[in-house]
Amino acid sequence: MKIIITGGSGYTGTLLTTELLKFGHKVLVLDTQWFGNTHKNKKNLLVRKVDIRSLSKISFKGYDCIIHLANIANDPSVELNPSLSWEVNVLATKNLIEKAISDKVKHFIYASSGSVYGVKKEKEVTEDLSLVPISVYNKTKMIAERLILSYENKIKSHIIRPATVCGYSPVMRLDVTVNMFVFQALTKKSITIFGGNQIRPNIHIKDLIRVYKHFINKPYLPTGFYNAGFENMKLIDIAKKISRITSCKIIVKKQIDIRSYRQNSDKLISTGFKQKFSVIDAINEMKNNFDRIKIQASKKCFRVKQMKKLKLA
Repeated sequence: MKIIITGGSGYTGTLLTTELLKFGHKVLVLDTQWFGNTHKNKKNLLVRKVDIRSLSKISFKGYDCIIHLANIANDPSVELNPSLSWEVNVLATKNLIEKAISDKVKHFIYASSGSVYGVKKEKEVTEDLSLVPISVYNKTKMIAERLILSYENKIKSHIIRPATVCGYSPVMRLDVTVNMFVFQALTKKSITIFGGNQIRPNIHIKDLIRVYKHFINKPYLPTGFYNAGFENMKLIDIAKKISRITSCKIIVKKQIDIRSYRQNSDKLISTGFKQKFSVIDAINEMKNNFDRIKIQASKKCFRVKQMKKLKLA
């Protein structure tokens, strides 16, 4: 199969690209490479350093599927430059799917976010609940979702709403909850938490990659939204798990973030998908890689810091 991955040089995209190549797929990566690029020359891989807002000279003809990962990710990054975020997350998505339709791509998989629901009182946040986005980032994701669905009669689409991703990647992110806490534990011997009772849903990066593969292999599944998150955990409980493995201290400070997100992924599970990896796996994975290669906290590991460095804010 011939597959396009936007954002294929990023945190998730790098591992996803590698995994698809293992199974014999031909992959075209489209990425600005703002956060680096570790791909080497490989058979069946073509990497193009390009902004998804400028794809007029790239042909999608002959490709079977697009996995759209490229976006300005998380609330703080979007707040740095809301205009850029609307251009990348919404307008570029519109142009991308229209080009896919024009070039006769059959399948479009979109990486949205579980945060589109906003703060919900329900303990089981399912796909049929209303969306109440509370940030510009959430809003760009919601609008992009609706835009994609408006073309459902012209292209098969699946919209994935991942939980907070955790685990090791050659292109690391250290600004997501579990990864950030583990890195603090390994480098400072302590974790600082503001509050701790806030709940976050989590998904191991390897499971998220398996989710995308699941839909690549099952394009006939009903068009629509699919939550992808399996462990709804309080921040303090995540910190305690890390402390038990790393022997670090936990420092709790006054709560400044009241947001709690939950997810129920029964709809995804009903399609035959099964969780394989856990938060504990992510913690151990990061610790082992830190001991082996000494993960470095460069600005590229933090979306806000790197965007400021690149003067995108």
